[in-house]
Amino acid sequence: MIARAEGYVSVPVHAPTSGRVIDIGDHPVPHPSGLSAPAIVIDSDGDDTPVAGEPHADYRSLDPSELRNRIRRAGIVGMGGAGFPTFIKMNPGPHKPIDLLVINGAECEPYISCDDMLMRERPQEIIEGAHILMHALRVSTCVIGIEDNKPEAIAALDQALAADHRLGSIRVVAIPTLYPSGGEKQLIQILTGREVPSQGLPADIGVVCQNPATVAAVYHAIHRNEPLISRIVTVTGAGVREPANLEVRIGTPMHHLIEACGGYSPGVDRMLMGGPMMGFALTSDALPVIKTTNCLLATTREELPPPQPPLPCIRCGECVRVCPAQLLPQQLYWYAHARDFDKAQDYNLFDCIECGCCAYVCPSRIPLVQYYRFAKTEIWAQEHDRIRADIARQRHESRQERLEREKRERAERLKHKKKAVREGDDKSKQAAIQAALERAQAKKQAGAPAPDAAAPEPAPDRDD
Repeated sequence: MIARAEGYVSVPVHAPTSGRVIDIGDHPVPHPSGLSAPAIVIDSDGDDTPVAGEPHADYRSLDPSELRNRIRRAGIVGMGGAGFPTFIKMNPGPHKPIDLLVINGAECEPYISCDDMLMRERPQEIIEGAHILMHALRVSTCVIGIEDNKPEAIAALDQALAADHRLGSIRVVAIPTLYPSGGEKQLIQILTGREVPSQGLPADIGVVCQNPATVAAVYHAIHRNEPLISRIVTVTGAGVREPANLEVRIGTPMHHLIEACGGYSPGVDRMLMGGPMMGFALTSDALPVIKTTNCLLATTREELPPPQPPLPCIRCGECVRVCPAQLLPQQLYWYAHARDFDKAQDYNLFDCIECGCCAYVCPSRIPLVQYYRFAKTEIWAQEHDRIRADIARQRHESRQERLEREKRERAERLKHKKKAVREGDDKSKQAAIQAALERAQAKKQAGAPAPDAAAPEPAPDRDD
């Protein structure tokens, strides 16, 4: 571990290899905004020396809270989406009882096959990880949803389950190949018939959904005491010579992956992180692989033509027809374009899964998803600023209250001091008066004549 978690919704950072830290600062990272973020740069020593850790073979001896702590310490996040910390999803709270674990192996976007290969090559790790998560959630049922165009993965998992005789029901369900059935809410509805409420979470309907790579990472964390320092990445597209799925360390510069796949093909035009529908263009191939890097797509202009200049919206309604979240994309576009973020939220902006279907069918070629991402980012930034302002206001109010309290306490102490001085002066005066009276009394008593004694009788005259 080279950086501790800051705040609740965060996980530690681990060194993916042995070496020496040579820089800590802002560096470019793969993100639609193209902005930089704090990063740690390591100069590898080439030895790749792991830190010795003690594995824990029997997860059943650990209670759910300890499992969550170990999952957090391993730095595990969702590896198929937004990278949300896994330990938080494993603790929905006492008011949200969970009865089902869903493993999302649909992987519906074109080109991407990293989860498919993981399920084919390492099905036992997924089964073991599923049992760990079921124990942590106290559930007895797990469903692995896979699109029916992945028969090898389905067969591999079925074979692994046939050899598994532990308690708890884990089953593989093949679903129709239809984009975007791999969306979390869409898959849950396909598998269970339950619908996640608007602006709600799967936990609201008793479901926790995890990615196969995340489940395998849980297995490595608990059984082998290994943090999340690597992942499988699909490197593909007409712009790369030898497409492949590679297991790479987190933080590896992306151009190393391209080199491992034979380099770029002639005519390569751009590179995306993610698929053609939900991915975004990268500004450089020197950017690092992060925990959510599932695919590097190097394309040519023929394979993925550059976007054309957008035209005005004609309100054809095609975007509404294809939206899997049953939103009104054109209204969201208008409000995002006008920066009317309150209205955008009223139209359930955050229910948008950014699948790109609306932009794909738009005859005006409007980059709708970019507007939605922009609006979400602005809302998050405003919320962050509001929280910071609230904290600053509370800090200022606390300071003012403290200063007022200290002022009152000083005034009270001064008042008591003056009273004590005044009372002391009065007592001193009384004591002085009393002492003077006592002295006067003593002096008076000392100067008074003694009482008269009996006068002696005169001596008689004697005649000689």
